[in-house]
Amino acid sequence: MPVKNIKIKIPKNVIFCLQTLQQKGFEAYIVGGCARDYLRNVKPSDWDIATSAHPEQTQAIFENLNIKTYYENTFGTVGVAFPKNKKGKEPIYEIIEITTFRSEADYTDSRHPNEVKWSKTIEEDLQRRDFTINALALKLNKEQTAPEIIDLFNGQDDLKNQIIRAVRDPKERFSEDALRMLRAIRFKASLGKGWTIEEKTWQAILENKQLLTKISAERIRDELIKIINSPNAATGIEDLRLSGLLSYILPELLEGYGVSQNKHHIFDCYRHNLECLDYSAKKGYSFPVRMAALLHDIGKPRAKRGEGKDATFYNHEIIGAKMTEQIMKRLHFPNKEAEKIVTLVRYHLFYYNVDEVKEASIRRLIKNVGRENMEDLLKIRMADRIGSGCPKAEPYKLRHFQYMIDKVSRDPVSVKMLKVNGQDIMDQLKIGPGPKIGQILDILLEEVLKDPRHNTKKFLKNKIKELSSLSDEELACLAAKARQQKTNVENEINQEIKEKYWVK
Repeated sequence: MPVKNIKIKIPKNVIFCLQTLQQKGFEAYIVGGCARDYLRNVKPSDWDIATSAHPEQTQAIFENLNIKTYYENTFGTVGVAFPKNKKGKEPIYEIIEITTFRSEADYTDSRHPNEVKWSKTIEEDLQRRDFTINALALKLNKEQTAPEIIDLFNGQDDLKNQIIRAVRDPKERFSEDALRMLRAIRFKASLGKGWTIEEKTWQAILENKQLLTKISAERIRDELIKIINSPNAATGIEDLRLSGLLSYILPELLEGYGVSQNKHHIFDCYRHNLECLDYSAKKGYSFPVRMAALLHDIGKPRAKRGEGKDATFYNHEIIGAKMTEQIMKRLHFPNKEAEKIVTLVRYHLFYYNVDEVKEASIRRLIKNVGRENMEDLLKIRMADRIGSGCPKAEPYKLRHFQYMIDKVSRDPVSVKMLKVNGQDIMDQLKIGPGPKIGQILDILLEEVLKDPRHNTKKFLKNKIKELSSLSDEELACLAAKARQQKTNVENEINQEIKEKYWVK
């Protein structure tokens, strides 16, 4: 069946690979997620090809055309590399992955097939895939018009009806690779609102959730990241809870389910965390911010004292940071990313009141959190505020906080900015320490503030020589004027920062 009304164009390099393989007598099809997205009129993030050619044959075909290839796996996938930038620069490649048709023998560990065999037909290859919407293939005809669709399992109907359905027996699919249960939930979260998981497929997840224990932490982590990065991240986490899978991934998050809070919140701890994640996803925040939003109050159930509107959660941010650190280690997150997420959880409860918090407190917070993380910390605070269900009017406070961060983070207007120092003046004038040194530095700073181009050793040394001829009274008078000018500049800079954040 040919495709109709598709606006997405198949890239030239993909067409070239398909035609090249076909001209050599091999079958070649667009398959997997890119075929699914193409049929949804959504631009694929990458393109995959399945072929009857064996890996060595695929490599030989393209390398004979002086096209670079990669083959470093046991799954029959050859990467064909096409340069994306101009010659003469360090090459950046577009990689088209071409995989040999394959069928997989029995699975005994719910992770890997006992044996991978090359198959002869696209039909055999599609039968081993996870869901009907991913078991579609597109064959380009000679005229390069609309491709023909190979659909053995009514995947087009499921695409139209937004249904995620396992290929053939879902229990068999999940026993082959238990990660497919997570993938089902990930697809539901990432493909958009309105998608559902077919009843038998969902029931098979409920009955086989314990198989997830056989999957490596790294593979689980990667699927979790995709769920949290999806547009419907909170729905994905809730589906993990409903399916029972969450207890194998983030059991700490479940501790907050049904745990009420106090007068500042209308949601329980678990729901509040989901609301914060939902806000972060809608805002398009980065993964570390989304993850920290999900985990920021994870320590509350363990810190809770009392019940009702006056319940307290003292030190929950410290407890939560320790729990988050354990989660990061268990799921094998990279150290740098883990440290950032833990830091955001640890300091999300920073205190700020416009009339009370001084610059020294802001400097300490910046030192603890890192200047590079301050903006993300503010995002967590906003998500926490909105996710409470009864947000307080804090925008001005947060803007004022941004103003203070900017203010204390800037290099101060100081003689340290100069290309010369007090020792340079003493060496040039052959004098010892004294008030004259400071006065000259103040005057030099004024010159540089008026025209930054004057901040060169040559100009400043000439100015030092000129100033050395002045009397002590004349030098002191110029220095006083210079210090006043420095104050004026500082005030102007401060006013600019205030206007930037709309604060008084």
